[in-house]
Amino acid sequence: MFASNTFKFVALIFVLSIVFLAGCLSDDDNQVSSYNSELETLTQLKNDIETIAESSVCNETSTCKIIAFGSKPCGGPWSYLVYSTSINIQDFETKVEQYNQLESIFNAKWGVVSDCAVILQPKDVTCQNNVCVPVY
Repeated sequence: MFASNTFKFVALIFVLSIVFLAGCLSDDDNQVSSYNSELETLTQLKNDIETIAESSVCNETSTCKIIAFGSKPCGGPWSYLVYSTSINIQDFETKVEQYNQLESIFNAKWGVVSDCAVILQPKDVTCQNNVCVPVY
């Protein structure tokens, strides 16, 4: 009788250990899944924004604009985008702001690091062959 109870106790401890370990592994899997999902969302939004900027056309320099794009972990943008007012600028600038905020949150949440080099903002922008071009 004693051996039977000992066996049940050991079996119970074994099962609980497996459940506990599975829970730990599941958390790691969930974190990886969450990281990948968030990164995919950021990548898709980044691609959408770049596509919109590239689709803009200009007829004169006065229709060209510059916007800071991305959020480096050390601060500041990753780059600057040039675009023209031929697109819906309110929607575009809102998407860029949203992306910058989401990337900043992502960087803080996941401990992302980068170089702390300062990206030079273009001095101006000009319209060449119906495309806005940065001037450094």
